[in-house]
Amino acid sequence: MLDPTLLWRAPDVNPVNRKARSIPGLNPFNLYGRVFFFSWFGFMIAFWSWYAFPPLLPVTIKKDLHLTQHEISNSNIISLVATLLVRLVAGPACDRFGPRWTFAGCLLLGSIPTALAGTVTNAAGLMILRFFVGILGGSFVPCQVWSTGFFDKNIVGTANALTAGFGNAGGGITYFLMPAIFDSLVGDGLRAHVAWRVDFIVPFICITVVAIALIVCCPDTPTGRWSDRHLAAQTNLAHHGITAAVVDVPGELTDRATTGTDSPSNGSDNEKKLGFEAAEPKQPEGFAHEAQVGEQQMLDTARGEIVVKPSFREALPVVFSAQTLVTCGGYFCSFGAELAINSILGSYYLKNFPSLKQTGTGNWAAMFGLLNVVFRPLGGVISDQLYKRTGVWGKKILIHTFAVLTGVFLIAIGTTNPHNRNTMFGLIAGMAFFLEAGNGANFSLVPHVHPHANGIVSGCTGAAGNLGGIIFAIIFRYNGVNYARVFWIIGVMTIAINLALCWIRPIPKGQIGGH
Repeated sequence: MLDPTLLWRAPDVNPVNRKARSIPGLNPFNLYGRVFFFSWFGFMIAFWSWYAFPPLLPVTIKKDLHLTQHEISNSNIISLVATLLVRLVAGPACDRFGPRWTFAGCLLLGSIPTALAGTVTNAAGLMILRFFVGILGGSFVPCQVWSTGFFDKNIVGTANALTAGFGNAGGGITYFLMPAIFDSLVGDGLRAHVAWRVDFIVPFICITVVAIALIVCCPDTPTGRWSDRHLAAQTNLAHHGITAAVVDVPGELTDRATTGTDSPSNGSDNEKKLGFEAAEPKQPEGFAHEAQVGEQQMLDTARGEIVVKPSFREALPVVFSAQTLVTCGGYFCSFGAELAINSILGSYYLKNFPSLKQTGTGNWAAMFGLLNVVFRPLGGVISDQLYKRTGVWGKKILIHTFAVLTGVFLIAIGTTNPHNRNTMFGLIAGMAFFLEAGNGANFSLVPHVHPHANGIVSGCTGAAGNLGGIIFAIIFRYNGVNYARVFWIIGVMTIAINLALCWIRPIPKGQIGGH
């Protein structure tokens, strides 16, 4: 039974990696509650600014810069290309430098072009600026890696889904805030030509404040500095009287030994090991909130779930594994569709319901993004509940189930092309449930796949979502205003890709961590 006090009570923690086994989301004074808050809030602010252009593009910016529909579509695609590149880099950066600094770096770098939005005077300038604003979309990867680093396997699906779901709501909030701020500035006497440019100063200020705050108020890991994470695991094992050499799993990312006297059985580079030796156990403070975990489970956690620094040669097997392909393929369809649809939904509504005008269509389009607050976390919660009963396979099956049902709704929207508001908004809401819950379910599975290389898997999966967004945006671009046709095309692709991936094992055979 759900205990509501878990929402503010100090959580029980894993004795090896100190990850929380519940989410004190209503207690920002608690370390885990504070990191949870900055994870979702930082990404929400980033998503708001990343998608700040689409609410104003169909009317205000299009008129001011004399844009064509193709130029608008091209700017949407270019924004996603930058995010794709940043996410590919952000994953290994998280493993090497830690997710907190990577997160702050994405926010601060993306805030600069946001502040410069007012300097745009033509289509070329818009595309260049949106490319650099796309850096903000890369903040999703450190958001998820940071969350994964603070919450244990029993709750990590819910934690990741909540941080990403609340963060993705920024894509809905921007449809409310940007037109509302614009209307307020115009009401105060500014010309439209000036008002939309001043509009972008607001997200710039918010991004900068949040980036500085998360650096000052939060640590890298539950055990302290990112560079000390291996030593912390060693120390925690020692405090529990466990003396063992924690060897790596063949074929997985490893790091060089830092302590211990055990030597590899042969000289192969693939048999490096981390030595963990316990001398005289010394009981540290704060063990009152430790979860009861068996000795073997503690050893498995230390062996398989401590993130290590990647080298290029060692990263390749992770990037090209079948299990990484599953999370990438699923996210390609779900988040890729969300990004592409988010970019055109206001225009689609304006085409089918012209009486709603810019602000009205923006408000209705905002609903699609705001549903992430409920639907994406729900996907993570359902995934965690299935995990308790069926193991990792349950999480994987859920991803493909959500994807197929998403495809059915997309095909329904595309073939009917509703001109009745109730029908249109109802079908969009139904599609949003399965699509956004599928996003949450996908990143519930990610921490189980090569957990020692979580940043790489998260980066590849997040980048695949952006690649999907680019591909689907290109399809929208070459279909002009025939939005309905693209909906059913995306639906067919979603069903086909997920059926092709459903047979692959959720985690590699023989892997120690991640079960």
